Amino acid sequence: MSTTAGSTLTREAQDLAEGAAVLPQRPYHVVVWNDPVNLMSYVAWVFRSYFGHSSERAHQLMMQVHTEGRAVVASGPREKAEQDVTAMHSYGLQATLEEAE
Repeated sequence: MSTTAGSTLTREAQDLAEGAAVLPQRPYHVVVWNDPVNLMSYVAWVFRSYFGHSSERAHQLMMQVHTEGRAVVASGPREKAEQDVTAMHSYGLQATLEEAE
C-alpha cells in the first residue's frame, strides 16, 4: 500500500521512479569507422566542423580511423550520441553508438 494519499503509483513504481532519478546516465561513445570512399581530408574537416575539434585533434582522430579502422570521436549522454551518429551519417561517414565501459 502506498504511503502517499491519493497516489496512483504502486510502491514499486515509486521506488523505480525515485531510483531512476538518482542513477547517473551512462555515457555513450560515437564511433566513426573507416571506409574506402571518403578522403582523409574530408573526414578531418567533418571532425573539425561538426565536433569543434582542433585541426591537430581532428587529424589524430582521422589517422586513427584510417590506421585502426575506427575511432571514438565523441562521448556523452545517449540522446546526444544518437544525434551525433545521425549527423555523421548525413556527412556520409559510417558511425555507430556504443555504451562506454
